[in-house]
Amino acid sequence: MSLNKADLLKWFEDGCKPKNLFRIGTEHEKFVYKLDTLKPVSYNEASGIKNILKSLIRFGWQEVHEEGNLIALKKDNQSITLEPGGQLELSGAPLENIHQTCNEVNEHLKQVKAVGDELNVGFLGVGARIEGKLSSDLWMPKPRYKIMRNYMPLVGNLGLEMMADTCTVQVNLDYSSEQDMSRKLKTSFILQPIVTALFASSPIKNKKSSEYLSRRAAIWFDVDKNRCGTPDFIFNKNLGFESWVDYALNVPMYFVRRNGQYINCAGESFKKFMLGQLKSLPKEKPTILDWEDHISTIFTEVRLKQYIEFRGADSGPWRSLCALPALWVGLLYDNDALNEAESLAKSWSLEMYNKAYKEVPKYGLDLLINKRSINDYAKELIAISKRGLKKRSMLDATGNDESGYLNQLEEITRSGKNQAKRMLSIWNNESDEGLKHIYEKYSY
Repeated sequence: MSLNKADLLKWFEDGCKPKNLFRIGTEHEKFVYKLDTLKPVSYNEASGIKNILKSLIRFGWQEVHEEGNLIALKKDNQSITLEPGGQLELSGAPLENIHQTCNEVNEHLKQVKAVGDELNVGFLGVGARIEGKLSSDLWMPKPRYKIMRNYMPLVGNLGLEMMADTCTVQVNLDYSSEQDMSRKLKTSFILQPIVTALFASSPIKNKKSSEYLSRRAAIWFDVDKNRCGTPDFIFNKNLGFESWVDYALNVPMYFVRRNGQYINCAGESFKKFMLGQLKSLPKEKPTILDWEDHISTIFTEVRLKQYIEFRGADSGPWRSLCALPALWVGLLYDNDALNEAESLAKSWSLEMYNKAYKEVPKYGLDLLINKRSINDYAKELIAISKRGLKKRSMLDATGNDESGYLNQLEEITRSGKNQAKRMLSIWNNESDEGLKHIYEKYSY
């Protein structure tokens, strides 16, 4: 039976959960490099990505293959996957609280560090590759990346750089209804530049200081305007599931999966797919799994699925991997905190938001918006989140609530120095030793 628009709407509606079933999913990426030379690793070499994955199997992970290549691992609703440039990503399980999330991150990093010590490789937590563009022969052998790699240069100048040379930390959170989704989606889109400034950790390009504190965020400006950034409809009063469906139907496709193969549909329309008019699959119509795949190729700052993904933060030090989910959970999972966060977002005009979105990658916490610094807004945001986390009263074994995971962000706002500024301080003061020191300081 053919899909219709009602089916697409229902897919989002099926994501609604009662608040007692809200969960937290955290994802983070890191660069893999050789400890002796600081150079990136390939897929097939002795200390390369394939052997890193194989070495992790002893911790209970199961292999996932595509076209004969080991490209991922899975275990207990978690997965370890590969980004195009060999960035290693943990996609965590849906968990109840930040304590569990942080334990999951800690266990994963212990495992990869044990394997790294054996293979003489390290794992670096920054937002963008420091040395320059990744050599084309070091890309990962995943079929979807072959399709994207050919298509990206047709729609922007920095798509390949985004794919191979950036790392993020993300969190996935739930919604209870269409109205709850709408509030959370709109609020988080508007507040995202503040979060981008807090987590900025990519100020270096080609071994030189760049003009940006978050070069990762700036790269997204020139990737693909049809699927990135902030869609205009986010600011509409009647924002709902249908808004996202209509948007997604007009985002060009990348691929369709059939019988374990990726069919190149780059640039074609999902609308035409629903009519059986794809050039690459004539007369064939999509399944709901095709819709899920298509939704996963939208790269907005915040992304709607059957949950909400918050995607606008540079990867960073160990503590930041717990701080990001803590910040968003505190803002959005407590009703009073959500009201406060929404009120703050509503105080920003569209003009203020556009200025913040475009200029935060360059100026970070120092940027002035309506005569207030982003750092001041960040202090307010953290205070709201802290109240929300305290009200949740999720305690660990020693009686601590989740608000302690925001300590790192409070330190950043007190000093006004995010990780990018700290990196630049090392870089500018230590000349030739700066690169080595940054790798030592920001590796897990």
